[in-house]
Amino acid sequence: MTGIDAVAAGSRASRERRALVVGGGIAGTTAALRLADAGVATTLLESRPRLGGLAFSFRRDSPAGPLSVDNGQHVHLRCCTAYTWFLRRIGGSGLAPLQRRLDVPVLDVAGVRPRLSRLRRNFLPVPMHLAASLANYRHLTPAERARAAGAALALKALDPADPALDDVDFATWLHGQGQSDRAISALWDLVGTATLNARAPHASLGLAAMVFRTGLLSAPGAADIGVSRVPLGHLHDTLAREALRAAGVHVLTQTRVRAVTAASGGGWTVSAGEGQGSAAEHHADAVVLAVPQREANGLLPEGALPAPGRLLEIGTAPILNLHVVYDRRVLRRPFFAALGSPVQWVFDRTGPSGLGGGQYLAVSQSAAHGEIDESVAALRERYLPELARLLPAARTARVVDFFVTRERTATFDPRPGVGRLRPASRTAVPGVCLAGAWTDTGWPATMESAVRSGMTAAREALTVMGRPYDNDPVPSTTRKGGGMSSADTGGTSGLRSRTAPQNSPTPPPRTAVDARTAQNAEETP
Repeated sequence: MTGIDAVAAGSRASRERRALVVGGGIAGTTAALRLADAGVATTLLESRPRLGGLAFSFRRDSPAGPLSVDNGQHVHLRCCTAYTWFLRRIGGSGLAPLQRRLDVPVLDVAGVRPRLSRLRRNFLPVPMHLAASLANYRHLTPAERARAAGAALALKALDPADPALDDVDFATWLHGQGQSDRAISALWDLVGTATLNARAPHASLGLAAMVFRTGLLSAPGAADIGVSRVPLGHLHDTLAREALRAAGVHVLTQTRVRAVTAASGGGWTVSAGEGQGSAAEHHADAVVLAVPQREANGLLPEGALPAPGRLLEIGTAPILNLHVVYDRRVLRRPFFAALGSPVQWVFDRTGPSGLGGGQYLAVSQSAAHGEIDESVAALRERYLPELARLLPAARTARVVDFFVTRERTATFDPRPGVGRLRPASRTAVPGVCLAGAWTDTGWPATMESAVRSGMTAAREALTVMGRPYDNDPVPSTTRKGGGMSSADTGGTSGLRSRTAPQNSPTPPPRTAVDARTAQNAEETP
């Protein structure tokens, strides 16, 4: 066989290899792209009529006019190296720009007069990049600021991969470092609740250490915030679908997978229900299950995990978003965080929504266990006065629209002990891999974690098919013993809350509302 013949034979062999990805969220899309880029014939099955998982958009026929609504506020940080790669791969990096440098306004209305302070960095090296901001942070006393600096240095010395940290809650550790309840609320929870979707008493110290070390204590610009200038659906559905199609991935939506079983001739048979076409069986050499943990538990072949029931022990945590349209501009800043109020973070979503006049604000509430099932009327009664307290211009503005979106299972619950429950991508049955932000990436449940999990699953699948994954675009996605590589000091969680766009372009065509979205977008009674 000549050298040319050998290359041709190898090319044919790679095309004959088949992979199937179940789930079209960010993790599944990533896995499918990486598999297709490696020359594997790849099919992606998604039960919904759209891609994007829990980071999606829908159209709302509002009294203010048609709106493009994101189900929840998602941002990423400069250190989110995997998600940055994902945006670049789908052709969307220019649509989600980063801040020139971190700058977060924080408004405290607990006292007689509102007080505004800012968390921002300068261009000095770590840890001096935040020293001036902390020294002038008006929401802490001078003594609390000094103790916070000491706690930050102690946090930087921790190893997030240490299993012992996973059994400790973040609040207990902070109290041990001399942090008052006020300091925890005004500083540590301000960041931690948004990134972990849990307050300090309910968050694993290991995950908290990962967030703060990587996002704030690794590189001066690591925590600079990036946000999409377009609806999330344009990135995670429209552009993702175009990238998948260009890569040769066969995408089937509205197709629910019923079972994954071993094929008699080797490989796997994936049985799918009614969708785009009749019920069908798909055959593949490797299968990536990029679905929530409970769904994965029901699809995994027998023997895939030593204790599959442990997947059901991974809890979930909710996120609540309140959407308010005013008849005029009430917020001059693109976003801010609040203290002394039930409001957590507020964003100006006017540009991406396509609103023709007035202003559209989104209030993002993480770890919303106590409010996730409250009525729209009760939430409106509570939060409109709070917004008026925070924003004087809102006191005389007319509310044109108020609605709520709820994600009851927005993330996995980052409680102490969750680390030992999160499975690796590789299972005990060759050719079946797991992907999802809930798998053992070392990161909280974020867009960054989702992309990393998809990359890892694709690598494992390619290895099984004899196609070593030797060109990883983000080397730090490799997990060794649960730890992070040195490259991880350039990356951290894609926050699911916080920041808003400025000078947004006209949004692209809006995505249609699916059945789940229709339930999430609730009208005012």
